[in-house]
Amino acid sequence: MAAPRASSSALRALAVEYKSLQEEPVEGFRVKLVVEDNLFEWEVAIFGPPDTLYMGGCFKARMKFPSDYPYSPPSIRFLTKVWHPNVYENGDLCISILHPPVDDPQSGELPCERWNPTQNVRTILLSVISLLNEPNTFSPANVDASVMYRRWRESKGRDKEYENIIRKQAMAARAEAERDGIQVPLTLEDYCIKTQLSTAIDKKYALDGIFLYLN
Repeated sequence: MAAPRASSSALRALAVEYKSLQEEPVEGFRVKLVVEDNLFEWEVAIFGPPDTLYMGGCFKARMKFPSDYPYSPPSIRFLTKVWHPNVYENGDLCISILHPPVDDPQSGELPCERWNPTQNVRTILLSVISLLNEPNTFSPANVDASVMYRRWRESKGRDKEYENIIRKQAMAARAEAERDGIQVPLTLEDYCIKTQLSTAIDKKYALDGIFLYLN
């Protein structure tokens, strides 16, 4: 069966969001297109927040958007290895905000916690960053990681198994990012700094090209 044709409204919504994130970056993550002329697949670099177990890490993920976005949610799969209660072994992320807005009493989620068309990439990725540091252990995607996290939290950090795994993964992710020429923020000041205007100008022509294509 052929893939459904992307709607012009989905293309326009993604173009607007992508341009906004390039011109006004949000602390904690950066985005780029996997293929220059395909707005439906983005590569994301999520930086571990300072003063957390993930500090210094640069975790790569792939976002795929449906043809009827924003009426249906995108999916997120981590490309970097992440040991986390809400990340499946294959890297797929399980988070309420990306679940379709259906009434499912068995899930334990309220309808207001699920996807709705007012959400956008900014709110999604900020929710992901928050989830990294505060996992949802009620319905874990990785049961072993969930048990280990609860043991670490209940011991108030005395049980180091979970912490050691995360810090090791963050260090490995940072080393890979630095090999790719990515400067990973290590301080709160660097983490919150905005991309300089010159960077936004350099990308303006490609972004304008997207809009010319849409029009």
